[in-house]
Amino acid sequence: MTLHAREVVWERGGKLIVNGVTLEPRQGQMVGLLGPNGSGKSSLLRLMSGVRRPTRGTVLLDGTELSRARRREVAKAVAVVSQHADTDVDITVRDVVRLGRIPHRGAFGGDPGADEAAVTAAVAHTGLTGKLDQLWHTLSGGERQRVQIARALAQEPRELLLDEPTNHLDIQHQLELLTLVARLPITSVVALHDLNLAAMFCDQLVVLQSGRVVAAGTPSEVLTEELIARVYNVHARVSGDGPDGRPSIRFSPAPVVESVLAG
Repeated sequence: MTLHAREVVWERGGKLIVNGVTLEPRQGQMVGLLGPNGSGKSSLLRLMSGVRRPTRGTVLLDGTELSRARRREVAKAVAVVSQHADTDVDITVRDVVRLGRIPHRGAFGGDPGADEAAVTAAVAHTGLTGKLDQLWHTLSGGERQRVQIARALAQEPRELLLDEPTNHLDIQHQLELLTLVARLPITSVVALHDLNLAAMFCDQLVVLQSGRVVAAGTPSEVLTEELIARVYNVHARVSGDGPDGRPSIRFSPAPVVESVLAG
């Protein structure tokens, strides 16, 4: 089993934000959440992490409803990387990454050796070994994002939820980060804006629009010129010349006009 959302609905202020979404990744898959701003990607991730409870529907972890599971067990299994993280405290990179070990500590503390090994591996994976003693507030936006990824990896989760993890990263680090996530032996759900990155790295894609799923499947099945025009209101040329025959997308600067969509 893994982390599943079944027919989840979330309302806020009388408005439907997530509307009847089912998401059931297979173990070890990397699933990409796509959709324009306001489509419900971040809200769905909050429901799957347990930060928000669905108005209707259920989120299950290993067959148990998330709201009934022990919080410590959920924290061991599910790691979350959000879009924004900040603190006014003078805290080092090492301190932030060590936060990922909190779920593994009992009433009498944890295993210092295991904690140190997990932190060391996490910072090595994210290229932060030389910055362990650097203060958080001195880091660039991209470096802070990599520290958050390292904190999640130090948690040693089975499920990884990432909300726009490539924000603030240059192209090199975007590719390195998603390559790392794709190679991890865990299930990951990642919200992305870049359709080409989604096509390159994700096993499955789910496209949201106004809180509903409008397409789901492999990148080749989902990323069609018609869907991109309908969901994103832009012209695109989709070809199969990407890595491993995955779709590659080229955009036109001209927006799609309503008459074209209607026809």
